[in-house]
Amino acid sequence: MKLIKKEKTNLISTSDPIFNLVTNILLILILIIAIYPLYFVVIASLSDPDAVNSGSMLLYPVNPKGKLLNFEGYQRVFKNHRIWLGYYNTISYTFFGTLIGLIATILAGYSLSRKDLMGKKIITTIFVFTMYFSGGLIPRYMVVDQLGLMNTPLIMILLGSVSVYNIIIAKSFFQNTIPQELQDAAFIDGCGNGFFFLKVVIPLSKSIIAVLALYYAVGHWNSFFTALIYLNNEKLYPLQLILRDILIASQMLVSDVTDMESIGDAQRIAESLKYAVIIVSTLPVLIMYPFLQRYFVKGVMIGSVKG
Repeated sequence: MKLIKKEKTNLISTSDPIFNLVTNILLILILIIAIYPLYFVVIASLSDPDAVNSGSMLLYPVNPKGKLLNFEGYQRVFKNHRIWLGYYNTISYTFFGTLIGLIATILAGYSLSRKDLMGKKIITTIFVFTMYFSGGLIPRYMVVDQLGLMNTPLIMILLGSVSVYNIIIAKSFFQNTIPQELQDAAFIDGCGNGFFFLKVVIPLSKSIIAVLALYYAVGHWNSFFTALIYLNNEKLYPLQLILRDILIASQMLVSDVTDMESIGDAQRIAESLKYAVIIVSTLPVLIMYPFLQRYFVKGVMIGSVKG
C-alpha cells in the first residue's frame, strides 16, 4: 500500500508541472493570436504605407530615416471637422441608448424572474418569439416612417436599445442571485416591491448592470446599418458613418487621379487613413473595457453550476 501511495504522489508531483507548463504555453499562444491583429493595426497606423504594403513591417512601426512615427493618417482624419460632430452624435446615442436599454432590461429581467408575476410564461414566450421571427426591413422601415422617427436622433437611441437576449441574461442572474426567501423576509418587515428593488436588488446587481452596459454601449457605438437606412441628415450621422464617408472619399481620390506619381500618393493616403480610422473608431471602447472587466468576468459566469 505504501508503495502504491508513493507512486501516486510521485506521478502527481511530476505531472502537475508538465501540465502547468503546457497550459501556460497554449494560453500564451492564444493570447498572441488574439492580440497581434490589434497590435498590427496600431503599428500600421503609425508606419509608412509602403512598408505596410510590402510586408516589411511586422513587430514595430517602420518609417523612412529620421521619422520615428507617422501620424499622417490621424492628422487627415482629425482635420475633418465632421469627425467631432460624429463623436458627439455617437456619444449621445450611446449614452441615452444604453441608459434606456439598461432600465428596460433590468426591470423586465427582474419581473420575469419573480414567481409571483402573473402570465410570466406567456410574456417570456412572446419575447423569445421575437428572437426568431421579425417583420423584416421593409415593414420596419414603414413603421419607423409612420411614427415620424425618420431623420431624428430618437431612431438611433430607441431602435436596438432593448435586446431579448440581454433580458434573458438578466432574468437568469436575478433567479440565481436574488432568492425568493430574501424577498419574503423583506415583505414581512414591511418592505414593498419598489423599495426592495431599489435598496436590495440594484446594489446586489452591479456585475450584471456592468455587463449589460458594456453590451449595449458597444452595440450603439458600432451602430452603422441603422444610420445608413434611417438617416439622411449629415448633421445626425454617427461616427461610423462619417468614417465610412472618409474612406469612400479617399478611394474615389485614387480612382480619379490619372498621373502615376499622384496615384501612388493617393494610395498611400488611403492606406494610412484606413488604419487610422480603425483606431479612431475602436479606441474609446477599448479604453472603457478595463474599468468594467472585473464585473464582466463575474457577469459572464451567470447560469453556471453552483456548488
